[in-house]
Amino acid sequence: MTTRTRPEARRDVAIVAFAQTRHVRDSAALSEVEMLMPVLHEVLDQVGLTAGEIGFTCSGSCDYLAGRAFSFTMALDGVGAWPPISESHVETDGAWALYEAWVKLLTGEADTALVYSYGKSSPGRLRDVLTRQLDPYYLAPLWPDSVALAALQAQALIDAGDTDEAALAAVAGRNRTAAGANPYAQEAGDRPQGEYVVRPLRRGDCPPVGDGAAAVVLAAGDTARRLCERPAWIRGMDHRIEAHALGVRDLTDSPSTRLAAERAGAFDAPVDTAELHAPFTSQEVVLRKALGLGDDVAVNPSGGPLAANPVMAAGLIRLGEAAARIHRGASRRALAHATSGPCLQQNLVAVLEGEDR
Repeated sequence: MTTRTRPEARRDVAIVAFAQTRHVRDSAALSEVEMLMPVLHEVLDQVGLTAGEIGFTCSGSCDYLAGRAFSFTMALDGVGAWPPISESHVETDGAWALYEAWVKLLTGEADTALVYSYGKSSPGRLRDVLTRQLDPYYLAPLWPDSVALAALQAQALIDAGDTDEAALAAVAGRNRTAAGANPYAQEAGDRPQGEYVVRPLRRGDCPPVGDGAAAVVLAAGDTARRLCERPAWIRGMDHRIEAHALGVRDLTDSPSTRLAAERAGAFDAPVDTAELHAPFTSQEVVLRKALGLGDDVAVNPSGGPLAANPVMAAGLIRLGEAAARIHRGASRRALAHATSGPCLQQNLVAVLEGEDR
């Protein structure tokens, strides 16, 4: 049995609330629960609900970051599991937790859902931790870190004539300048690119390492309209994956992003906003090409992951930021993208729309 990404007859589901932490380089004074609880309270307060009134709860996180197995069970202390709740967890970015919750609401098994994710990258060396995403037989034993792999992708783009170092610097400057209006950003304001981290990527081409959390509330149909003045309706969502072996991929393109966008309906009508989960400047070049985004689209008006990149929450934040622009009337039709794995290996695309009431 297959589930169609955009079934002909379905319930309308919307993002009705979004909250996030003020992202910081090191939150050593706080546990994951202490970091998460204010965000959960804020997002529920926005819609006037309690945890006990939520129909389904889903979270995204990573045990490798926490350094212990089943670490997400501790985070449930921040939600409150009594009376018993319907709960699930994904071992990846919270954007995929949102996808699971969306499907749950589409089936009619719940009318509301709480989705949250969090990540503390500060306790360890993130570049080493992320090598565990690689093929365990050929690549992982070599310990190529996330920045080195992104540099390979950037060099492939330069060799193909798709970009150059000056263009990458312009991407960095635009994102961090936009982050100046984002009170939650970790790094904001245009700044020098700095020294090379791994050629051709300079420090400004790379995301900051930091800690943070985010949460959204989903609701279906009339419940969404009751809870939010201008819901961000999810018109379509899909996720796809590239081949695991980097050597068999064209790193200058992202066919999985293009296919996910097509299945989500992104090409059915123009979008005015795109929140792209592009942790490296070179990855924004790849995503813009795959998604066919022109200069008329506001890309990462929040500053994107170049301004704040809490691992396991940055993708969910892209969906939340896109939804928040619809909530306040700054966008009519927005695209949100999330990724996981090296060099844009796994990609999720959602299309969000507002409506006039």
